[in-house]
Amino acid sequence: MTPSRLAKFKRTLGQRQLDLTIVTDQVNKGQNIAALLRTCDAVGVHQAHAVTPKEGYRDYGGTARGSQQWVNVVQHEHIETALQVTKQQGMQLVAAHFSDQAVDFRELDYTRPTALIMGAEMEGVSPTAVTAADHHVVIPMLGMTHSFNVSVAAAVILLEAQRQRQLAGMYHQPQLHGQAYQHTLFRWCHPAIADYCHRYGLSYPALDDEGEVPNLSDWYRQAREIISNKEPQGQ
Repeated sequence: MTPSRLAKFKRTLGQRQLDLTIVTDQVNKGQNIAALLRTCDAVGVHQAHAVTPKEGYRDYGGTARGSQQWVNVVQHEHIETALQVTKQQGMQLVAAHFSDQAVDFRELDYTRPTALIMGAEMEGVSPTAVTAADHHVVIPMLGMTHSFNVSVAAAVILLEAQRQRQLAGMYHQPQLHGQAYQHTLFRWCHPAIADYCHRYGLSYPALDDEGEVPNLSDWYRQAREIISNKEPQGQ
């Protein structure tokens, strides 16, 4: 771990926005999921919510794996669960959806806790999410096409959210603290060790000031002993 990389991790985590997120409502194309997560990372979204499409994802794992390293993704079986979770966190639900009450996306206040709901490529936001949303927004179009690709539309709206939050100084007010900060920093610094811990139900080892795990070989030896003791013994 180089000092400059560790410093970049810490600087990025210091700007993460816990009260800005997206909800993908049945978005199923892997390349769109990956693009959405890259945008989330770029504007400082810490955690995104994805509703599992009925038909499953198309090449989701391979396409989006790199983006998921930087943005936590919470999977939901149903849109109702994702909406309930974000609403309980005090977020306004903003659906990208054409309707009679829809407004220009730039008219909203995104310095408020916000969950942006993006619908499937062909079907759009589900009726459940449309009804639950506090606001409907549209991106004015001057050409013959009626809408942007879902990942492009999300980027346009989230960049407006970023602009408003930067003007309000919100990126200078760290929101990620304590264990959540330390766990995220560890995953970013040592993804392979983090995966190992998740696989075997182990706690993360401590990091030193340089972002390294002291006495890593000793830790691995102790970890293997713990795993061995957890395994059922033969008769």
